[in-house]
Amino acid sequence: MITIDETAPVIVRLSTTIDAPLTTVWALHTDVAAWPTWNPDIPQAELDGPLLPGNAFSWRTHGMNITSTVHELVPGQRIVWGGTVQGIVGIHAWTFEQTGAGVVVHTEESWGGAPVEAAADELAEALHASLESWLMNLKSRSEHFA
Repeated sequence: MITIDETAPVIVRLSTTIDAPLTTVWALHTDVAAWPTWNPDIPQAELDGPLLPGNAFSWRTHGMNITSTVHELVPGQRIVWGGTVQGIVGIHAWTFEQTGAGVVVHTEESWGGAPVEAAADELAEALHASLESWLMNLKSRSEHFA
């Protein structure tokens, strides 16, 4: 199982519970090209081929053009991707679990590299806000369709 870089200067872990079927949440989250339709922080996203380990997708968020490579994919349960942009090495893991209360979505992301070491506190706040917004938007859109 691939994980984030536990030695990175910035690590953010967040979770939310979504009152929607796992199939709905998973489908929204893994339809990369549709991210801009429900996540206003991502104005552009496109997948190069099927969403499978080793394949890449390109997206834009917070003024950065990012190319991420899928490292791990367990349908309906887990996806991990990573990439480097402007010297920041990111690894992002998502897990999805159906519970009696709904779908628990857990995200954790690590950022390393020289730019992160130079401004760890500021970048940790930015990453936290970004992931919080992503989870809120995923929850809102998933529950809208539930």
